[in-house]
Amino acid sequence: MLKAKVAEQTPSISLPEISYTAWSEKKEGSPESGSGSNKAIVVDERQQRAAFKQWYVDNGGSSNSANTISTAIGKTKLKNGRPVFAIAIYDDLNNAIKSGGLDGYFQASGGEYSKMEVIFDIEPSVQRDDLKSGIKHYLSFLQSEGASVVADGVEARYSSPMGRTIGNKIPKNLILFGTPGTGKTYSSIQYAVAIIEEKLIADVKAEDYDAVFTRYLKYKEDGLVAFTTFHQSFGYEEFIEGIRPVVSSEDKAESGREIEYEVHDGIFKAFCDKAGTPIGNGGNIDLGIGKNPSVWKVSLEGTGDNPTRTECFANSHIRIGYDGYGETLPDTYEKGDNGRNILNAFYYKMQIGDIVLSCYSNKTIDAIGIITGEPEWHNEYPHYKRLRKVKWLVTGINEDIYELNSEKLMMQPSVYKLSISVSDALQLIKKLKPSIFTQKVKIPNRVFIIDEINRGNISKIFGELITLIEPTKRIGASEQLRASLPYSGQNFGVPDNIYLIGTMNTADRSIARIDAALRRRFNFVEMLPESETLKDILIDGIDIAKMLDTLNKRITVLLDREHTIGHSYFLQPLKADPSIDRLAMIFENEIIPLLQEYFYDDYEKIQLVLGDNQKPDDSTRFIVKKTDALKLFGSADIDFPEYYEINSAAFREVDAYAFI
Repeated sequence: MLKAKVAEQTPSISLPEISYTAWSEKKEGSPESGSGSNKAIVVDERQQRAAFKQWYVDNGGSSNSANTISTAIGKTKLKNGRPVFAIAIYDDLNNAIKSGGLDGYFQASGGEYSKMEVIFDIEPSVQRDDLKSGIKHYLSFLQSEGASVVADGVEARYSSPMGRTIGNKIPKNLILFGTPGTGKTYSSIQYAVAIIEEKLIADVKAEDYDAVFTRYLKYKEDGLVAFTTFHQSFGYEEFIEGIRPVVSSEDKAESGREIEYEVHDGIFKAFCDKAGTPIGNGGNIDLGIGKNPSVWKVSLEGTGDNPTRTECFANSHIRIGYDGYGETLPDTYEKGDNGRNILNAFYYKMQIGDIVLSCYSNKTIDAIGIITGEPEWHNEYPHYKRLRKVKWLVTGINEDIYELNSEKLMMQPSVYKLSISVSDALQLIKKLKPSIFTQKVKIPNRVFIIDEINRGNISKIFGELITLIEPTKRIGASEQLRASLPYSGQNFGVPDNIYLIGTMNTADRSIARIDAALRRRFNFVEMLPESETLKDILIDGIDIAKMLDTLNKRITVLLDREHTIGHSYFLQPLKADPSIDRLAMIFENEIIPLLQEYFYDDYEKIQLVLGDNQKPDDSTRFIVKKTDALKLFGSADIDFPEYYEINSAAFREVDAYAFI
């Protein structure tokens, strides 16, 4: 028996310890532990911790309690060295508890907290009552429907830290919120890549970040990702659409150049309009659609059936007239000459890769194609000699596009842009000829990242989109909605393949003050300071991870948890240069100014955060209290207050950090 063998080798330990030690050794030698033929289960501890916290809050617990008990669990390991958050199977943890003689202990109130040390190695800073409560709830979490295992990159069941998710799906609308330096923008890039590549976020986070960032830049260049930052001046006109002034061409004005106004797409509307563009084999090459295409109307001789229309479909091109100008376009046009705008559009604005719709009547089209060639002059035709090559995707149809074109009739000019988005045009193609969209041609996910989302006026910026971004209101969803935009009149909707990711600094504005309509439509994922990422960084004996934990505990007590300090202030700089000089620069140039802002220059509290009140003399204090104001002014009969100075020399003294 294994218990007997352990008892012989270690006669001084108690029966529960013998049972637990025997269980640990059995587990370590079992196939499940990795020594046999089966692979060990690999769990992402950060994912598991975040999923547990979300489950706890979803089941009625407060976020403060979730943070407290998860911190306690995070600093606890089994005697065999396995972190508790690395355990994702209920029986693994429950069997360890039973083998340690503590069956039912965690479900009962009170009890001797020292008993837990039979099973666990617990860091001294951990409050034992927090740990006991945490283990109780963690056992319930592992038993719940929401728990899971992440093994070799394959997720079995649980809702990872993506807010309230179902299975492995990342929500369509997600906000990463947290204090400064917790890696919100950093994580948004990982989420974007995971969404586009349809991977688990845990898998992407496990990759080298430089490789992920390189792919992110490529997706951004390809138009699959857009990034913007909200600010106080950002508005509906920049985000959705607005009217902007443009200077007219000289030949269009009677005297000099004049100011005209045009409807201009905002960054998000433009992104949505192109969201339906398919890709295949690394680019938008299968259908010939460009990276930023427009949708054009073209009249082939006129409405209805005619010889020019038949010839264009047969020979894969479009033709327009205005032959009287000759092969070379004139430098100037007569006032009121409509040909100027049409020829300017045909020659200079229409681009290879744009979508063209052939007008059959003022409401219907009979073909859809892609522009594949530059303008040409063909003198062999008796009329309509201006030509561009086209790849016809669909011909011989009779499709009413009146509603799709913002309930506008198509007008007389031979060529002009329609009020139809690329996404809508492609949905139309898919409906009319579904065989085009094979497995090799797919419409990818696209990600729109909004940094500092809480710094803008949400109601002003989003307007009617606050409803349209809901997953069930997206184009193609069960409750699909569109809204008529105020300037263009376009019947606009948000495509289902667009994901919105926002980042929010809680120190800048409390999450409770975010627009209620926005909060209801977004999932929120809290990004916490992760001191464990700093556990291997020591600067002349200073444990940076413990130092950050202490700073944040003090800030939480003196202020609140929404003003803690993130790990990224220290992580990359100290990994690159683990020196006291670098640490001094971080404190003097980043941490101290941050604390001054947090505490509104209340230097007594800043001293408490930095542990200056515990130091024996001013030589190691970061903030020094001065009482020599009287010397500055002589014998003035004024009761001068004390004042404070920052002691720059202390930042380079190792002993100065001993009390943090």
